[in-house]
Amino acid sequence: MESPRSEARLYLAKAEQFSAEAAAAMKGSRNDAAMLNAVHAVISATDAVCVAFAGRRSADPDHRGAADLLQEIGGKSRELTQNVRQLRMLLAKKNVVEYESRRASAREASDAVKRADRFVDWASQIIEDARV
Repeated sequence: MESPRSEARLYLAKAEQFSAEAAAAMKGSRNDAAMLNAVHAVISATDAVCVAFAGRRSADPDHRGAADLLQEIGGKSRELTQNVRQLRMLLAKKNVVEYESRRASAREASDAVKRADRFVDWASQIIEDARV
């Protein structure tokens, strides 16, 4: 079993990988893939932060549980509240892009990729500052 420090870094590496794939999909006009990878990037980044600070992540199949856990662990700071709001907004798009027939537009995908990049950067900085 990994230590929380190692596990947090592994989740962050996944987040960075999903974020890179989201950007590549965006460049290739694969909007649905870009959005879904953006969503997975923020989920993995959330797991990284939660593991870093609490030694656990949400196991709830409904990913909104991850947002709840992040809020619980992080408190009520303005920065955290903004990031939890971004997480919730991207999670709301997951079912649409993954399970509905409607295709993601280039604008929606671009917005999701930008939000995910900012979120992953934030998580990376949090983990770096915590020296995890």
